[in-house]
Amino acid sequence: MTIDIQYLLLLQELRLATGGIFDELFNAISKLSVDIVPFLPFVVFWCADKKWGYRFLSTLWGGEIINGVIKLTVCAYRPWIRSELIEPAGDSKVAATGYSFPSGHTLCATTMYGTAFVWQKDKRRWLAVLCGVLILLTGFSRNYLGVHTPQDVIVGFLESCLLIYVIGLVGKRIDGDERLTDILTLAGVVAVIAVLIYITHKPYPMDYVNGELLVDPTKMTVDCFGACGGFLGLLAGSYIERHYIHYEIPRGYDNLAILSCIGLGITLAWRQWFAGATVVAAFGAHWGRLLSMMVMLIFAVVIWPVVIMKLQRSESPDSL
Repeated sequence: MTIDIQYLLLLQELRLATGGIFDELFNAISKLSVDIVPFLPFVVFWCADKKWGYRFLSTLWGGEIINGVIKLTVCAYRPWIRSELIEPAGDSKVAATGYSFPSGHTLCATTMYGTAFVWQKDKRRWLAVLCGVLILLTGFSRNYLGVHTPQDVIVGFLESCLLIYVIGLVGKRIDGDERLTDILTLAGVVAVIAVLIYITHKPYPMDYVNGELLVDPTKMTVDCFGACGGFLGLLAGSYIERHYIHYEIPRGYDNLAILSCIGLGITLAWRQWFAGATVVAAFGAHWGRLLSMMVMLIFAVVIWPVVIMKLQRSESPDSL
């Protein structure tokens, strides 16, 4: 038995010995990193700092694609497939989708909390410290719940840190240079097309046990299609916003916080309910997921900023 499985079994014994008292806590920490936190960059973009909003979104969706490509290249099975002794906590076995390596939850948490750490470390140290703690807790939660090995978490953390650093350097290099930004935007579109071709044509392991396929590779590619859609939406939306919208945060606008909350609610509702009932239902799990994420990002970067600007102008004294 390998050391990583032994470590997970040790944590599993701890869960059982404590009667699962911490299961819901760590499950909530895990879900927070993928169900709520990825939407916060929209709020940053709309009402706090547009440049940092772009940086959050670039790091998150770029990371999702990179993580998806690594997952679909390595094709590492989940711990409970590698060892029948592993029994994940609660509904983690059902909620954990895709291959195991690297951890998507850890990547999502690290890209979001890590970018916030870089942003706030010299302004609000308490917030930066909190973000660091949440990164550690999210990574540990994936081990504690029995859905990821230590190496899954470590690599997910390291790739995120590297991406945060690279995105920061690129952001400084292209700041104010629209031509270079457009070149990178085009390169990003080409890269996404290459990724889609790669993940749809590469071979995948087809291992059977008692006549049943252990992991259906077709299902494993859905998340990566969604990541490609989100990144494409960000690229297209940023191009439109930079060239035609020129969104500027309306500082001092009394209704900005309310509008940001409404926009956040719309994006949450779209991802959780309406996308599946409309676009995904019409175009299927893969292309529907891609299109739905693309729509969500374009809404956040283009449509809602236009709404905010128009409402602010209509309510300003100069418009009366």
